[in-house]
Amino acid sequence: MQPQTAEQLAELAIDLGLVTSEEVQRAWSDAGGTSVPTEQFGATLLRRELLTRYQLDRLLRGDRTGYFFGSAKILYQVGAGAFARVYRAQMRDSGDTVAVKVLRNRFSQDEDKCKEFRREGEMGRLLRHPNIVTIEDVGEANNTSYITMEFVEGQTLRDLVKKRGALEVLRAIDLMKQLCSGLEYAHKRGVTHRDLKGSNVLVSTMGAAKLADFGLAAVDKEYGDEVLGRMHSPRTVEYAALEKLTGMRNDNVRSDIYFMGALAYLALTGVSPLGDSRDRSARSDPRRFLEVVPLAKRAPDLPADVRETVTMMMHLEPLERYQSISDVLRVFEELAVAHAPGGKATKRKARASIAPTAVTSAGQARVMLVERSGQAQDTLRDFLSKLGYRVLVTENAQRALTRFSSTPFPAEGIVFSASKLGSEALEAFNALTADPFYAKVPAVLLIGGRQTDLGEQANCDELRRVITSPIEKTTMQETLDSILIAKA
Repeated sequence: MQPQTAEQLAELAIDLGLVTSEEVQRAWSDAGGTSVPTEQFGATLLRRELLTRYQLDRLLRGDRTGYFFGSAKILYQVGAGAFARVYRAQMRDSGDTVAVKVLRNRFSQDEDKCKEFRREGEMGRLLRHPNIVTIEDVGEANNTSYITMEFVEGQTLRDLVKKRGALEVLRAIDLMKQLCSGLEYAHKRGVTHRDLKGSNVLVSTMGAAKLADFGLAAVDKEYGDEVLGRMHSPRTVEYAALEKLTGMRNDNVRSDIYFMGALAYLALTGVSPLGDSRDRSARSDPRRFLEVVPLAKRAPDLPADVRETVTMMMHLEPLERYQSISDVLRVFEELAVAHAPGGKATKRKARASIAPTAVTSAGQARVMLVERSGQAQDTLRDFLSKLGYRVLVTENAQRALTRFSSTPFPAEGIVFSASKLGSEALEAFNALTADPFYAKVPAVLLIGGRQTDLGEQANCDELRRVITSPIEKTTMQETLDSILIAKA
């Protein structure tokens, strides 16, 4: 039943465990009482970050399910496909950010689809590597199946090249090194991916590359992990078409190498070598592989050794390809050294140069503002925006630290306003210097003229500064610029 009043909205949110009574009481005070219109109170809950727009919209419709899957609280949808939807979520016990992949309702009664979906999760739970998306939980809730996994702040390789086109050579090489490292780990456990494609590679905003979706993976019965080996392995359309053409049925390892080469082709050219098609008959046609435009023709300016490596990975004759992903990984490691500025001596510097660089100037930087007062939030947001910063806002200092408890960070720095938060802002500010994990997080503590005691207790260093009101534009600009540059 849809809530007709603000009080009914509050009761529903409390009843479902989305907010606490104490949080609602503070929201009433901010909203101006319990008799305000439902939409106005909803806006207050949004501004105070007690609810997300996704949660509020469902509450206003009267929905009582879909807010929790296992221990994860759904925040909002971040992606969708024909098979499942993906949500950003938060673990209720730890506050950690995770992704929850939920099987679409129309497949919830399809036994084969459910089995395939759960297999993806169970397979992933047993593969733990920095370049493989970590699976935390697999279960059923709200009459469907779900998978809880590591949240990667970024996008798929397919979406990345759609937006940016071909990647720089060094960045593409680094990406391939990471993917080959993850696949090598899987292959050593007897697991082949069997579904390598641009949409199954996640690239974080910090440049980390991770393999996702092992739902169609195959397990070598002789060498594979005993638990994984019990799982039935379905056959993949593209892999089946390639193996039909080459006459090498279930040539799992070398087929993975071919499609890893296709990922390298995509990264280096911005174009999929096999084209993009949802037509199953087209995808299963072996002639697709005969029509691939040679890399030398598609991107003649690429270094010859890079072109030759990818061409060998994608050779139609399986015996002419690299025979193990470990061999491919070693080649990409050598390419990284060969193409780094200055050669082998500056390999580490070259690796750093292909990752996103630290933001050091206004106009590019994002700062998180921590301020409890709604009016002050608006004033400070406007103040920082006019200085050229992109501003994220929260009213809870501990929540701000939680959002910086995993990488990549949501912003380049934090501005704590102690006007209403008082010692809460000070404690969070000092936590940055006390915890080594936050060592590289720049921060500013804003204090009022009567809060000099807080300023005296603040632990300041090269990245942490205190500014006393009234705040001058020049002081704020110079302070933020200096700590962001120090971070870089």
